[in-house]
Amino acid sequence: MHTPAMLSEVLDLLRPKPGERFIDATVGFGGHAEALAARLVPGGCLLGLDCDEEALAAARTRLGNLGGQVELVHGNFRDIAEHAARAGFSGADGVLFDLGVSSFQVDTARRGFSFAVEGPLDMRMDASGGTPAAELIRRISAPELERILREYGEERFARRIARAIVERRRELRTTRDLAALIERVVPWRERRIHPATRCYQALRIATNDELGALEGALATLPRWLGPQGRVAIISWHSLEDRIVKQAFRAYERAGVVSVVTRKPVRPSAEEVEANPRSRSARLRVAERSL
Repeated sequence: MHTPAMLSEVLDLLRPKPGERFIDATVGFGGHAEALAARLVPGGCLLGLDCDEEALAAARTRLGNLGGQVELVHGNFRDIAEHAARAGFSGADGVLFDLGVSSFQVDTARRGFSFAVEGPLDMRMDASGGTPAAELIRRISAPELERILREYGEERFARRIARAIVERRRELRTTRDLAALIERVVPWRERRIHPATRCYQALRIATNDELGALEGALATLPRWLGPQGRVAIISWHSLEDRIVKQAFRAYERAGVVSVVTRKPVRPSAEEVEANPRSRSARLRVAERSL
């Protein structure tokens, strides 16, 4: 069973109550949604969004016993305002975003997110559309690829890696093809982590336009978060966290929200020990003004 990150912190800070309307903008396998929905009864309801149809199918199974209390929708959270309006949630009492890639996506070879397993170089969170990572690197120029690796992966060998990829890109079809090329370009002695780690993060972000989707969702916050409603966002790397922090501060200066967490909340030592992948999580929360 999928274990949701920082569940107790999310529940404590979002404070779901019976009769309220909540949105889980990244419902995934339904771990957070299940716990939130349980606190909304009687009379409350939850709208769950996800762009990954496989995750939604698993969530439907997990949440099936909740019946009409939960509505699940296939869609990107960049369009959260439209999804919320259609479902009558345009003044939600609480909203959760758990950003980044899920353990299921990383561990499923055919999804192509990980260099640790052999699979097609895909990386799409929404496999029903969009451009796979393999096609992306075949189309773009070396300077644009360098920018992606430098900005999204904070990769200091971005130029060297980008040039190597462009020279050999017709040969790069699988996750291991790309990882092996990066291993040759960046010696292991230069790294504390696998040399492909930052590149894979960068390509995944670019393939799914993850930062653009986050900025798009936050730009419409007044349309989907109701008065005194709270929004909680779990980020998994500094680029996401910076966007959330800056958006919350800008809305606070404008009198739209008050920031609840001045510093990001981190997972407990116990959680990190039980789930090492949670160590990168950062949780920020803001509350809508009246």
